[in-house]
Amino acid sequence: MDQPKRHYPGAQTVEDIRANLAAVEARITAACQRAGRARSEVILLPVSKTVEIERLKLSLAAGCTYLGENKVQEARLKAEALSAYPIRWSVIGHLQSNKAKYVARFAHEFQALDKLSTAEVLDRRLEHEGRSLDVFIQINSSDEASKYGLHPDEALALRTL
Repeated sequence: MDQPKRHYPGAQTVEDIRANLAAVEARITAACQRAGRARSEVILLPVSKTVEIERLKLSLAAGCTYLGENKVQEARLKAEALSAYPIRWSVIGHLQSNKAKYVARFAHEFQALDKLSTAEVLDRRLEHEGRSLDVFIQINSSDEASKYGLHPDEALALRTL
């Protein structure tokens, strides 16, 4: 049975954000209990897509220090504008090789690596920056051409990077 879609109103204050986070946390905790998983095994990644800097500052004041973004250019601008804050940035989704240099400069995590060539470019850029980052690999287990992701056999080649 599908659960009704919940609407979380656009938070305008730190208190609004805290209330929304508490509601999401309660749902995560309940889902973990139903699944028999420890709450500590699940990470909440708030995504800042289209959220302006001033509202992000409110979320930081509410305790968010881990943020995701799927547009590299937007993530880069936000990371620069909020560089004084202790934020762990996760870039999510498909990454074009020509934008790997930006991810290598500010991101702490990248989800989801979907091509070996992108891994190689990202590895070179990270070496140049003297940085590392956590990388999640996207696997195309269905072998559908319309889907992003490495073939399972290609993923084994990443051990050499």
